[in-house]
Amino acid sequence: VAKDLGLQLPALRDRGVRVVSEGRTQYFSLHGKTGHLVTAERIDREQLCERVQQCVLRCELIVEGEM
Repeated sequence: VAKDLGLQLPALRDRGVRVVSEGRTQYFSLHGKTGHLVTAERIDREQLCERVQQCVLRCELIVEGEM
């Protein structure tokens, strides 16, 4: 994520960059040392999308300040 945004790792913290998922469960987060998008917890496809053929988890990346 840091590379895609063209930011250095300290800038992720300085700009308050965070990942927000729909609903109460936050499935993704940013790894503080690498800037990679990682799963925040185990994702159980059968539990989330048991009746849907294509399972999609949506999230937003929030960056404070101008880009």
